[in-house]
Amino acid sequence: MEQQPHAFERSVFVNCPFDSDYLPLLRPLLFTILYLRFRPRIASERSDSGESRIDKICSLIRECRYSVHDLSRLRAGEIGEISRMNMPFEFGIEYGCRLFGAEPLTEKRCLVLEKDPHEFRKAISDLSGIDIKHHGNEPEGIIRAVRDWFVETVGLRRVHSATRIWRRFNVFTSSFYVARLADGFTDRDLNMMPIPEYIDFTEAWLAE
Repeated sequence: MEQQPHAFERSVFVNCPFDSDYLPLLRPLLFTILYLRFRPRIASERSDSGESRIDKICSLIRECRYSVHDLSRLRAGEIGEISRMNMPFEFGIEYGCRLFGAEPLTEKRCLVLEKDPHEFRKAISDLSGIDIKHHGNEPEGIIRAVRDWFVETVGLRRVHSATRIWRRFNVFTSSFYVARLADGFTDRDLNMMPIPEYIDFTEAWLAE
């Protein structure tokens, strides 16, 4: 089924780690996209055992005009650990889709995130000429990077400040925690909540 044009224009593919260590960055990242009235799309939004993961990722990339790629986890964390290549691989698919695809894919725009300025260029020197934003592994930093990119590249205007969005995220997080505990969720439930469920709760809170 073909995606509706308006869905393509408001969709943002999110390419990032899915481990628990990244959760403090993932949630403010998703919140910011939703706060700006766009729709985050992420590989973990559905789990069909009969669907190839790479096919799912390619489908999501094709369905989104915008994308965010966090390449801050390329370095192996321990001796003997293999570096993570999923994120740069998916960014490469995005780049090729934009370069070789037919319209409207040629109009795709992407944001590359990194922990520190210029860090990822040590691993992928071919990207030395592209603009990136860094977040310093800070939740507030990722909100500021994503918000500013939407102003600079997507063209949003009259957008609330990064500080205001950060404060609203903290209000939401407190409200979300209290409400879910009242619904019978445990801390483990909240930490392991599926991404689509978290997005639904966030959208409902923002709508109120």
